[in-house]
Amino acid sequence: MPTLEHPEYPEATLLHLESIMPCRESQMSTLLSIFGERQQYSFPSIFIYGHTSSGKTYVLQTLLKTLKLPHVFVNCVECSTSRLLLEKILSQLQSLSSKTKHASHTSCDTLNQFVYLFKQETMAEELQNETIYIVLDKAEQLREMEANVLPAFLRLQELADRNVTVILVTEIVWELFRPSTGCFEPLTLYFPDYSIGHLQKILSHDHPPEYSADFYAAYINILLGVFYTVCRDLKELRHLAALNFSKYCEPVVKGEANERDTRRLWKNIESHLKKAMQTVYLRELSSSQWERLQQDEGEPGQVKGLSAHTHVELPYYSKFLLIAAYLASYNPSRTDKRFFLKHHGKMKKTFLNKHEKTSNHLLGPKPFPLDRLLAILYSIVDKRVVPTGNIFSQISSLVTLQLLTLVGHDDQLDGPRYKCTVSLDFIRAIARTVNFDIIKYLYDFL
Repeated sequence: MPTLEHPEYPEATLLHLESIMPCRESQMSTLLSIFGERQQYSFPSIFIYGHTSSGKTYVLQTLLKTLKLPHVFVNCVECSTSRLLLEKILSQLQSLSSKTKHASHTSCDTLNQFVYLFKQETMAEELQNETIYIVLDKAEQLREMEANVLPAFLRLQELADRNVTVILVTEIVWELFRPSTGCFEPLTLYFPDYSIGHLQKILSHDHPPEYSADFYAAYINILLGVFYTVCRDLKELRHLAALNFSKYCEPVVKGEANERDTRRLWKNIESHLKKAMQTVYLRELSSSQWERLQQDEGEPGQVKGLSAHTHVELPYYSKFLLIAAYLASYNPSRTDKRFFLKHHGKMKKTFLNKHEKTSNHLLGPKPFPLDRLLAILYSIVDKRVVPTGNIFSQISSLVTLQLLTLVGHDDQLDGPRYKCTVSLDFIRAIARTVNFDIIKYLYDFL
């Protein structure tokens, strides 16, 4: 018997839902209760939140598709303006009607126009007696739109006088959504993170047919023992499981151990998993490249393991920009003259601050203004650098790559401030490619 219950849907359908979405029975049961029967009015708006990879979108989409409920699904990241969002909803709504084979483009500039067009589209016979669900994924993007967009969606059922439920899916809590002027409060549903037991159960379902379920479950147990403390993301763990399983099976394939020889299998994969720890959440290498790297690890000069930006290729001036940013982040501003002005004599730490004992590298990077970054850049580059749009676009690229972080950009009086987020080992590797000895310019290494 299924743990899910609903009088309108057959037992086989509910069992199928449980099998493809394990460990989310409670959330599915709540959603089924909220949905009710097709012709009944559902709650006007539902707010679903939880951390990334907690099954929010997957559970919702699977329920709506499996139960064949009329729905519209829009990823708000794809809609930079409210007009694009409204037009996309109307376009998908047209396709719900069997009479409309090809949805035509409908222009919609305002919410009043949207409500009018929404009423027209939902007058189709196929939609009159059923609840229509509008799912807005990545709903935090709505906060960047006009102030009336979010309140209008929350009470769309009342405005349009139609049987419609708007479902907001996001990773942040409702308190960060609620407008200061007040609005209709949605029904909230929380998706908690998967526990280690849940992850073990879900990942064990992926076992290859050529190996027993117990063998793969033992591998997943080892994998979670290594990665669970640093990664709870189901998608990432599933990727890591597929990526490293061949290494775990190596002794079995070679005939050096059997499937029950857990100690031997762990010994073979231990060092491999330590290297894979450095690839968590990174995608600078494909799975095949990672496997080739491990096969060639015995070659002289081969990089052992990976780090966050080991294989990043940067333009010439971007490398100097990153070096200048690192120096600005870890050097006190009062040292710039002695480091970067010629004929300033040798600098000693005791001349700067006799009481300064803590290393700047232990304290972490400090923010610096744009003009200081450019001043250091001009000093360390051999040729004069003209501050053209090309240089500024390279700074933006470094921010996009998360090598620099923009801080304090909301201050209208001061210019932008940045922090350098790379490690010392990484910046030394970058500096070597342009023959720049960065250690000589770091205050901590005097």
